[in-house]
Amino acid sequence: MRVAIIHYWLVGMRGGEKVIEALCDMYPQADIFTHVYAPDMVSEKIRAHRIVPTFINSLPRAARMYKNYLPLMPLALEQLDLRGYDLIISSESGPAKGIIPPPGALHVCYCHTPMRYIWNMYHEYRDGAGALTRLLMPPLTHYLRMWDVSSAARVDSFVANSTTVAGRIRRYYGADSHVIHPPVDTEAFSPLPAAELGDFYLMAGELVAYKRPDLAIRAFNEMKLKLVVIGGGEMLQEVRRLAGPTITVLGSQPFSVLKDHYARCRALIFPGEEDFGMVPVEAMASGRPVIAYGRGGATETVADGLSGVFFPEQSVASIISAVERLNGLALDPAIIAAHAAQFGRKQFFQNMRAHIDGLLGAHLAPRATVSPQQDRRTTG
Repeated sequence: MRVAIIHYWLVGMRGGEKVIEALCDMYPQADIFTHVYAPDMVSEKIRAHRIVPTFINSLPRAARMYKNYLPLMPLALEQLDLRGYDLIISSESGPAKGIIPPPGALHVCYCHTPMRYIWNMYHEYRDGAGALTRLLMPPLTHYLRMWDVSSAARVDSFVANSTTVAGRIRRYYGADSHVIHPPVDTEAFSPLPAAELGDFYLMAGELVAYKRPDLAIRAFNEMKLKLVVIGGGEMLQEVRRLAGPTITVLGSQPFSVLKDHYARCRALIFPGEEDFGMVPVEAMASGRPVIAYGRGGATETVADGLSGVFFPEQSVASIISAVERLNGLALDPAIIAAHAAQFGRKQFFQNMRAHIDGLLGAHLAPRATVSPQQDRRTTG
């Protein structure tokens, strides 16, 4: 069976790329198609596959300015020649699902979220853009929305990474979806003895506006509690500027450093609304509780009062109240880690394999060629 995996861009190793790695394990023979490919920014497991970029990859400074070429990506996807493939799995967050599947192929879309910059977070992205981008966004995103909705009809089955995303798929595409949480390598983490815990809180992940790192910085400045920040991104310099004397901003760090801080922190702070959110699961797999905004994917992974607490508003006061509430709870690291285990790679493999194999069975089964009217005439 020939398998094609379509991913929006391969310029780093975030949650979407972890899903691609898992799909590579499931289908070692798969070819990968993507808009932009930066080999030194992705894992060896991904590089081991045949990777075919679209023409976007040849445009000036594509590896850094790929999002500027968003309006060209529908055209690029539709130029991909996928004849001969039996199974196509698109990984959707940026444009990926809009390929033209060949007759007879099964197209499954694993949707991290419908493109947030044209749908649920359009106004936030526009507000934060420069003057020229704000001027161009309305007509360009109008065109992209029409294409995005029409291309949803090219998908045979949507798989959502959370019930939150399943709701967006229903709202924006009018389609049903099957929820399968993404693969978190929970076995790579484990709790430490209480004597080895630190006295700091942790915020980890990409520092971008919608994740609201500024809220956590301001809250911990006010509480004068220790906070360690791990992660790069467009807001790194702003976070460093906002950070008070009790806040340490480490920037991007290797996995070993992140893993150590997960295991030793008092709790993870998660102030943004995510589609799913692997970071809270990794922290819980390390036996540490999570203080999360009570919206989005975190509500599906964090058990309030058992593996963490939620705060209801994205405000400094709400975060401070949640930190105080957590300090009054006695949570068991072993129970927290056991809770996180349900979101592991094993569960992803089992659920995806069962779903795709079931679809393939139905898709490849012989179809009746006799019409109901002919059938009645034959048996009547």
